Amino acid sequence: GIYGRKFPPSLIPVDNLTHILYAFANVKSDSGEVVLSDAWADTDIHYPGDSWNDNGKNLYGNFKAIYNLKKQNRHLKVLLSIGGWTYSPNFHPVVVNPALRSKFVASSVRLLEDLGLDGLDVDYEYPQNDAQARGYVDLLREMRAALDAHAARKGANYRFLLTIAAPCGADNYNKLHVREMDASLDFWNMMAYDFAGSWDTVAGHQANLFGGALSAAQAINWYIGKGVPRHKIVTGVPLYGRSFMNTEGPGAPFNGLGPGSWEKGVYDYRALPLPGSFAFQDEKMIASWTYDYNTKEMISFDSEQIARWKGDWIRREGLRGSMFWELSGDKGSPRDGMEGGPGKEPQPGRSLVAVVKEAMGELDQSPNWLQYEGSQYDNMRAGMP
Repeated sequence: GIYGRKFPPSLIPVDNLTHILYAFANVKSDSGEVVLSDAWADTDIHYPGDSWNDNGKNLYGNFKAIYNLKKQNRHLKVLLSIGGWTYSPNFHPVVVNPALRSKFVASSVRLLEDLGLDGLDVDYEYPQNDAQARGYVDLLREMRAALDAHAARKGANYRFLLTIAAPCGADNYNKLHVREMDASLDFWNMMAYDFAGSWDTVAGHQANLFGGALSAAQAINWYIGKGVPRHKIVTGVPLYGRSFMNTEGPGAPFNGLGPGSWEKGVYDYRALPLPGSFAFQDEKMIASWTYDYNTKEMISFDSEQIARWKGDWIRREGLRGSMFWELSGDKGSPRDGMEGGPGKEPQPGRSLVAVVKEAMGELDQSPNWLQYEGSQYDNMRAGMP
């Protein structure tokens, strides 16, 4: 988010969050090595206060800025997310090959120590067959063992976290060996969004809690039925909306997508509702949308009311919490120097992250980890004095 969206680490709403998932690292399909995907953003860019005259090898970029946020906010933990939709095909050959998995594990733990992280998050979208699904189990087991061994070597009385981004579509989750995966995981981040979009033939709700062919509750109850404890389930909430053009609304055919904020068909929540559109909600499905009667554009997104209901539901169901994709789409922070125009202009309203947090209740305050004496970076070893 540091480029066109003008969302640097200094805008992260630290008081409303417990964990930052930094997305995405890539994986080399031929070697299994986990690598940072944007050196400028991750380790190089100098923010205000960063010196150009330091001696030695030093870490800058977002990871330095986020480590300093950790020092100032001891409840805030940072995990590196590996994969994501774009890089996930690179996982397929890695998970089924023990030598490549070994390289994946060692290199990801190396990044954890170098960058001052509290854990690792695997976002593999998605195993295509049973060999890959079983390899996924093996990868997570090997990662859990490596993180525990790393803590022991450091003499750290600390559990470095291992989490995943988990699918909410039956075609994908039915392939997973959930019980075996769960033994290695601290929590599951449920991707409870993208239930409808450009790939469909009718306009629909992209993040409804109940009802329909796909819903958050249906998927989460499936995982619970497979043995995942409620206190390890984190419910995803979108900070964006999906567009359907030339439609009468939910359940009706559509033709084309709106221009979006940064890509066709997808609007940042901060730019919604678009001027001239009308807001609707379905209290049974727990879903909201806008409709423009002139342009015939429907946009499926979560309103403040829907976010409040989702936060209430998470609390009542005894789930671990909520997660969001992704922070730069939220309301509540001014963007210095960001281009304006249709689909980008901020609209009034509150941060959805704040709304969900308030509905869920008190945030977890367990402390992060700050000592990285094994980092390759001099300033990280010294704790960013």
